[in-house]
Amino acid sequence: MTHTLDDAHLAVPLGSGCRLGSHRVLEPKGVLPQAAWRIDNTPQPYANEILCTVESLNIDSASFAQMREHCEHDAVAIGAHIVATVDERGKQHNPRTGSGGMFVGRVLEIGSALVAREDVAPGDRIASLVSLTLTPLQLDAVDEVDLATGQVRVRGKAILFESGIYARLPDDLPADVALAVLDVAGAPAQVRRLAREGQTVCVIGADGKSGLLACAQARERVGPLGRVIGIVPDAQTAGAKVLVDNAYVDHLAVADARDALAVMQLLPAALPELADLVVNCVNVPGTELASIVCCKDDGTVYFFSMATSFTAAALGAEGIGKDVNMMVGNGYAKGHATVALQTLRDHPPLREYFISRYSRAGQP
Repeated sequence: MTHTLDDAHLAVPLGSGCRLGSHRVLEPKGVLPQAAWRIDNTPQPYANEILCTVESLNIDSASFAQMREHCEHDAVAIGAHIVATVDERGKQHNPRTGSGGMFVGRVLEIGSALVAREDVAPGDRIASLVSLTLTPLQLDAVDEVDLATGQVRVRGKAILFESGIYARLPDDLPADVALAVLDVAGAPAQVRRLAREGQTVCVIGADGKSGLLACAQARERVGPLGRVIGIVPDAQTAGAKVLVDNAYVDHLAVADARDALAVMQLLPAALPELADLVVNCVNVPGTELASIVCCKDDGTVYFFSMATSFTAAALGAEGIGKDVNMMVGNGYAKGHATVALQTLRDHPPLREYFISRYSRAGQP
């Protein structure tokens, strides 16, 4: 289904809209596209928009975990659920988690006001680096849902606003792998900014794709005098073994991060002096307090997880008397795509793991 402001405009070239996309908002008026319930997903670009064909969606981890549970692990049902959401809202915006994901596709048409851009051209294969929660999306079909990775093969079209960011897909990695990495590019980039030599960094959900990249960056930044601690629900996963076998973590603790008391019991052995930086990379709700108890006073908790309740985090810290800095999981940081992809290139074990897990062919 296509939601349009006025079907008559299809017959003539469109002028420029708001660079942030507010001209596409249908309901409610007066908000930007991410906050809107419904947006115009007409696949014809305004002068300052880019029209893309869409090949794959990478649903963010928190949203996909919720959909997978809701649809009882039925790939067909998940596909139908995604189509229904896009039909209703004009975008892939999970109403339960409030999150979306990103897409891979090819540039089909560049609006007349943007044709001077030198970083992209029609035919380029790109990954969007803005959330699907604000991206006008029209789906013709869902061809395949990968229950393990949250990647969805589709046929459709999407609009990128003038303010939208994107990256050309690299030549040295499979497209599926690049999509998986770029989806969580904010995590390694922010860890690179925040971690300092000699510090202790704790990554919760360390064996997921964002956690693995975060641990690799933390290992680089803290140096030989620092420590990297990972917390995972199961030490036998392939990701957990990569962390231990390649010394990306100094200690791997096993606990369900939804159980703050269980995490507290680990602290004397795993984090006797607590962490300077805690990075939350989980994909389920209810882990805010566990993250906070791992952090020392005046330290920083970076909630990368889109399953985070910032009300729970704020009130939880207050309730246990913790004076910590808490960062919203902004998935964007300047140069984050370059940092994330280079992290994979610089760490062959991670590269091999990501290719084995996310590439359909298993090789570039």
